[in-house]
Amino acid sequence: MAIFGNLVSRSLRIRKKFTFKLGTPRQYQVQVLRRLLEKAKHTQFGEHYGFEKILGSTNWVTQYRQSIPVHNYNKMHTEWWHKCLEGTPNVSWPEKIKYFALSSGTSESASKHIPVTRDMLKTVKKVGVKQLYSMANFNIPPKSFEKGILMLGGTTSLYERGDYYEGDMSGIQAKNIPKWFRRFYKPGGNISKKTNWEQRIRLIVRKAPQWDVATVCGVPAWVQIVFEEVIKYHGVKNIHEIWPNLAIYIHGGVSFEPYRESFQKLLGKPITFIETYMASEGSFGFQARPNVKGIKLVLNAGIFYEFIPFNEENFDAEGEVKANPKSYMIHEVVEDQEYAVMLSTCAGAWRYLIGDVVKFTSVKEHEIVIVGRTKQFLSLCGEHMSIDNMNKAIDTVQKKMGITIKEFTVAGFPYENLFAHRWYIGTDAVNPDIAKIREIIDQTLAEVNDDYAVERTSALKEIFVEVLPNDTFIEYLRFKGKEGAMNKFPRVMKGEKLKDWENFVAKKAINTNA
Repeated sequence: MAIFGNLVSRSLRIRKKFTFKLGTPRQYQVQVLRRLLEKAKHTQFGEHYGFEKILGSTNWVTQYRQSIPVHNYNKMHTEWWHKCLEGTPNVSWPEKIKYFALSSGTSESASKHIPVTRDMLKTVKKVGVKQLYSMANFNIPPKSFEKGILMLGGTTSLYERGDYYEGDMSGIQAKNIPKWFRRFYKPGGNISKKTNWEQRIRLIVRKAPQWDVATVCGVPAWVQIVFEEVIKYHGVKNIHEIWPNLAIYIHGGVSFEPYRESFQKLLGKPITFIETYMASEGSFGFQARPNVKGIKLVLNAGIFYEFIPFNEENFDAEGEVKANPKSYMIHEVVEDQEYAVMLSTCAGAWRYLIGDVVKFTSVKEHEIVIVGRTKQFLSLCGEHMSIDNMNKAIDTVQKKMGITIKEFTVAGFPYENLFAHRWYIGTDAVNPDIAKIREIIDQTLAEVNDDYAVERTSALKEIFVEVLPNDTFIEYLRFKGKEGAMNKFPRVMKGEKLKDWENFVAKKAINTNA
C-alpha cells in the first residue's frame, strides 16, 4: 500500500511536468456536441428534432441551438423520460435505461427521476480521474493515496422497480465502482446500504477507529455531524486523534462557508479543502487550483454547456425561463455575470435547465462559483426547499386549519451548531394554534421533499413559526418603497434583507406593545 501511494503521488508529479496539446474551450465543446448528436440521432428525440438534418447543415451548432427548445425537468419528463420509466428503449439516448437517480422533490411528486446511462457513468469516472490528476496541484502527502476514503452520502441501496433500479446517485455510483477501489472505500458496502441515516451514523461512529481515513467526501452538514459524533463517542479532542492521516476533504452540494469556522474546530491540524460540482444529472467539475475560489468545468466529458443570463429578459419573477432565451457557449461568457446553467448530456438531457445559477470567476480557466438557483431555494444543509414546497406547505395549513394566509416568508439560520428554519406567516386568524401550524408545515415538507425529510433527521434541527398580522407584510413593502401590484413579497429572506426584515418586525412589535 505504501508503494502504491508513492507511485500515485510520483506519477501525478511527473504528469504535471509534461505539456499536453490542448484544444480551445470552444473546440472541446463543439466536439462533445457533435458526438452527442451523432449517437442520439436515431433515438425518438433525435428523429423528432431532426438531429441528422442538423448535423448536415453548414452552421449545425447554431441550428441545434435554434431547433431544440429549452427543457426543465417537468417538460423533459412529461414529453420523453416517462417512456423510459415504462421500459421503452432509445427514447432520448440509445439504450434502455437501467438506473434512475432520485433528486430533489417537486410540487408534483416526492422525487425527480433522472436517467443515468452507461455513458454517463463512464463520464463520471472520467471526471474523477481528471480530478485525481489535478491533485498534483495541491500539497498532499503521498501516503494519503494509500489510505481509506470515507464517502458520506445517501444510502447505496437501490430499489428495484421492474426493469430498472432507482435510488441516490451515490448508490448508483457505488454499485458501479471499480473493484480496485473497494479496498479504499469506507464505510464499506454493508454500512452504506443501510437506509436509515441514524443507523448508518451509529455504525460509522463505532467503527471509525478501525479505519485509516485520509480523504472524506460529502455534504458539509453530514460530515460535520459524523465528526462531532465520533469525537464525542470516543472521548477525543478532535477528529485527527481518530484519523491522524486525514488530509483531504472533498465537498459540494451547498456552500461550505457557513460551516468553515465550526468545521475547523473539529480538526487537530490543517487539511486541504476541495470543492466539487456534481448532481444527479452528471459530474461537471472540481476545484483544480489551491487557494482559488472556483470550480473548473470539465469540457470534454460528455456534457455540452450553454449559459443563459439570469435576468428579467430571460426569466420571470418566479424563476421560470421565458420563451427563446438568449444563451451563450463557454467561449462567449463573461466574468461576474449570473448565468443559469443549461446542459445537453450523454444521459439524454437536451438543452436542460439544471436550476443552478453560476458566475465565472475566471473565463480563461472556465472556473465558476455557484451563486444560487433559478427559483428561490432555501438550502442551508442540503434540504433544497423550493417555493413550490413552501407553497404546498402553506396551502395544506390553510386547508387543514381553515385559516387564510396571505403572505409568508422563510429564513434559515445556524442553531445550536446545526441549522433551523423560521417561518413568518401572515394571518388575521384569532389565536391560531402555532404548534399545529408548525407540525403541518414540517410533515408536508417531508412528504413532498425527500432531501428535507433526510435533513430533519440530521442537520436541520428545528422549525420555528412566528405569526404576524397580514398588514405587517404590506407595511414592510411600503417601508421599502415597493408597494403595488407588481411587487411581491420574497418567499425566502437571506443576508442583509433578512436583517432588515427582522429589525422591522422587532420595531413594530415594540411599538405595538408600547
